[in-house]
Amino acid sequence: MTGSVKTEGIVLRSIRFGEADRILHLYTPERGRVSVIAKGVRKAKSRFGGRLEPYFRLDLVLYQGRSDLMTITSVETIAAHHRLREALAPLDGAARACEAVARIFDDGEPNPGVYHLLANELTLLDREPARAGRANSLAFRLKLLLAAGFAPHLAGCASCGENEHLVGFSGAAGGVVCGACEASSFPLDEEAHAFMVAALGRPLAETPDAPPLALAQAERAITDTLEHHAHLRLRPVGAR
Repeated sequence: MTGSVKTEGIVLRSIRFGEADRILHLYTPERGRVSVIAKGVRKAKSRFGGRLEPYFRLDLVLYQGRSDLMTITSVETIAAHHRLREALAPLDGAARACEAVARIFDDGEPNPGVYHLLANELTLLDREPARAGRANSLAFRLKLLLAAGFAPHLAGCASCGENEHLVGFSGAAGGVVCGACEASSFPLDEEAHAFMVAALGRPLAETPDAPPLALAQAERAITDTLEHHAHLRLRPVGAR
């Protein structure tokens, strides 16, 4: 169907195309991840100015023609997130957040909750750059797992339901496991378990910190969950 579409969108990625155009990967609340073309945007007198950069949150009018790519015909800035570009940690956090959304959620897979989660993450990194770091990135990924339907089971053993002696994590089982079911698991200490529970239950702005070992175990749990249930691997967050 051809015609114009009005939508909000967050720029996940921007790619040069031809002599003066750009192809943008956006995440939108109603259409999920979409690819669009901004014609002539790299010309000095472009009417779009510098408003189509990664991590911008925008109000857009897109034209759907016969091409697979919609064309941007109008754009207004909702939030440019300039401050997160002033230091490496928040900029890196924004890049990893956008990459995670782009890889976990397919084209045309709308999820308004994911859109607002990403918008909140970028706003947090812009307003409070000091919050950028490993704990924040892991909390964001855990919330993406929840939105995608892959949230790890943390309340009891994912294999037998035991509520005590939870000593490991198994991506294949889908969450924490007890001592009797730990054969295919890796160790998950109490601090790592507590961090994951808190990160899932609290807003991003209230993400707790945790010791390096606990964060490393939490990251491995997230990685194993994505590999078993989404068959993908994100770039390691690592210590920052």
